[in-house]
Amino acid sequence: MRYRDAGVDIDAASRAKARIKQLARQTFSRRVLKDVGAFGGFFSLAGLPRDAVLISSVDGVGTKLKIAFALNRHTTVGLDIVNHCVNDIAVHGAAPLFFLDYLATGKLHPEVVTDIVDGLAKACRAVGCALIGGETAEMPGFYPENEYDLAGCIVGCVRRREIIDGSRIKPGDVILGLASSGLHTNGYSLARKVLLERQGLSLTEPFAELRRPLGDVLLEPHRCYWPIVEPLLQARLLKGIVHITGGGLTDNTPRILPSGCRAEIRLGSWPVLPIFDLIGRLGNVPLDDMLRTFNMGVGMALIVAQRDLPRVADALKRKREKFWMIGRIVRGRPCVKYVEA
Repeated sequence: MRYRDAGVDIDAASRAKARIKQLARQTFSRRVLKDVGAFGGFFSLAGLPRDAVLISSVDGVGTKLKIAFALNRHTTVGLDIVNHCVNDIAVHGAAPLFFLDYLATGKLHPEVVTDIVDGLAKACRAVGCALIGGETAEMPGFYPENEYDLAGCIVGCVRRREIIDGSRIKPGDVILGLASSGLHTNGYSLARKVLLERQGLSLTEPFAELRRPLGDVLLEPHRCYWPIVEPLLQARLLKGIVHITGGGLTDNTPRILPSGCRAEIRLGSWPVLPIFDLIGRLGNVPLDDMLRTFNMGVGMALIVAQRDLPRVADALKRKREKFWMIGRIVRGRPCVKYVEA
């Protein structure tokens, strides 16, 4: 037997990796010391401040990939994983340096891999992040032939004195919400159960309530907030940042709250996207579950001092960024309390 007889096509992998190298090179900076294909990725720290701290994060796209499989559309999932990881380190003030991906599949299709990596490279270029390596694994018998898993790891840096960790948050601070583009990369197991398995909705037919096909809405890429928050970080205007991922505002906000501070969030203070209303109504999902599963239209929350609110608002308006004042920090144990607007 040959390796191909066991389901692994080395020639297909070689063709895919040749295209990966081309796409990755488009993200390189002078700090990248080796081409993709070495046993490890090489990135020089020369020129970084002496007090620079490296901040890293790793995550996956999750069951959103099931929508990509169903539609045979793979151009957006690379954007999803990079943008998610960039946001995760941005909340601590870290600028992205380099990214590595892990792609595992039952059967390696070079054209699918190219679509995925093209999205990775595009997202990396948008924030000045180098795609320096990764792993593409063909695993027949472990994954179905036309399915794959996609994960990624990012490393960024921030000066120690500029780390955002929520420690400066205090009662009286204001909470601003930035608009999400949809589900981002969280809550798809519940969304698929309600919309596809129980309701049997089509992914491709136009859906009046959403004004476009359901599949387009569910594959809308995860937003990257780094271009929005970077100038605010440079101006030292942010006391805390929350990336609203799995757990929603309910579970993510307390992760940055210091002792004695509670987040009071005003329901109705921002427009909930139609996709969330649809899931909640068709699935008869309790509001508490919706708030702990989805971002509900707010993909990132900024905590700022009341005195800095006008400057932050002006900066966001100049970026033409949608935002809402969704709550305040009050005295209490670190948690979220929802109140009616």
